[in-house]
Amino acid sequence: MSDLRIRCATLSDIDTVLHFWSHAAEGTSISDDHDGVARLLTRDPEALLLAERDGILTGTVIAGFDGWRCSAYRLAVHPDHRRQGIATALLEAAEQRFAALGGRRADAMVLEANERAHHTWAAAGYHREDHWRRWVKPL
Repeated sequence: MSDLRIRCATLSDIDTVLHFWSHAAEGTSISDDHDGVARLLTRDPEALLLAERDGILTGTVIAGFDGWRCSAYRLAVHPDHRRQGIATALLEAAEQRFAALGGRRADAMVLEANERAHHTWAAAGYHREDHWRRWVKPL
């Protein structure tokens, strides 16, 4: 895994990331567009972590911290690169970021229907909290 590089995304990475998510991520978000990702990177330039191997994007995770909650979103690994420790490395980098910022607990948004992701998150030490539900309202 020594050839895996994890770095923070920049504004010049946005189109590559959006294309990557269209192939590697499950589902879509209302913010999956150039303006949405640009707002993320402008507000928190270290939030979007990219995993690269030989200059090729192989994985992503958004490690957002608002001063109250540590939230992980968009953990995605390219199908051709799964089961190689990339998700583990991304989550370790996200958790290191959270700890450095003073975070106390990480929350992850995981699609109910994405069974494969449930196993990934569980293997990383996360557990499901059934007493919470996400309530949303588009703005």
